[in-house]
Amino acid sequence: MPSSKTQTENAQSGDRNSVLGIARGEHYRVVGEIVDMTRPRPASRHVTLTARPQDVRIDLTQTAFICVDMQNDFCSLGGWLDSIGVDTCAGRQLALAINSLTGLCRTLGMPVIWVNWGNRTDRANLPPVLLHVYNPDGNSVGLGDPLLPHKSESRAAGSRVLEKGSWGAALIDDLAVSANDTFVDKYRMSGFRDTPLDSILRTLGVKTVLFGGVNMDQCVLATLMDANFLGYDTLLLEDCSATTSPDFCTAATLYNVRRCFGFSLHSSAIHEALAAYKDDQ
Repeated sequence: MPSSKTQTENAQSGDRNSVLGIARGEHYRVVGEIVDMTRPRPASRHVTLTARPQDVRIDLTQTAFICVDMQNDFCSLGGWLDSIGVDTCAGRQLALAINSLTGLCRTLGMPVIWVNWGNRTDRANLPPVLLHVYNPDGNSVGLGDPLLPHKSESRAAGSRVLEKGSWGAALIDDLAVSANDTFVDKYRMSGFRDTPLDSILRTLGVKTVLFGGVNMDQCVLATLMDANFLGYDTLLLEDCSATTSPDFCTAATLYNVRRCFGFSLHSSAIHEALAAYKDDQ
């Protein structure tokens, strides 16, 4: 509720118009004694995208980009995966394509949402079945455990794996991030389980979601599938996604997305469609 000071200032200024909610999404307008529930929307901006298995037509005003797990522990030298011998180069190489897309999204007013692991310090909401996945022998470095010193990245030493506020949980330096972006902590492979992501998307009026990040066959796919189950239109951006898994995992992910859970495309299709849209205006 507004403070008494704010109420007094509004009364003195004669301003009785207020917005309740997110101005670019779901909101009421209070005009005098009337609560306006009509939820005005910006004019539709339809574009047709080259995709597989079929081309798709979407409304950019109802579209958001979700980028999953582009964090130091997954992508950077000295991070968790690198410390256990996993080649993390593929994740770092996504930065250029992701930055190009997020820049376009911000220009269009499309929400950019970063969904990242951000474990509690006490790991109280992480069940043993999840901890075991990453620490099967009970003696390895798993979720919430401190990283060992690394020969090339001393700043990683002591950082607790994917713990909120740690170096390992931070986005990689190569990504261009805006203060107006949305950030969601997750605690499972899916970004929807035990998080406010669904509520955020619905409040923003989002119907279609573009997905990118790492790992394509794990957290990206799990989040995309849950979005599909919740009724969102789901599009996987192939050049904005990568995985440390073998190549057959990428092939299986693309097959299943196209067959069961939505569509796949390259981010260039969005740039091309927007250029064609501008030419038609």
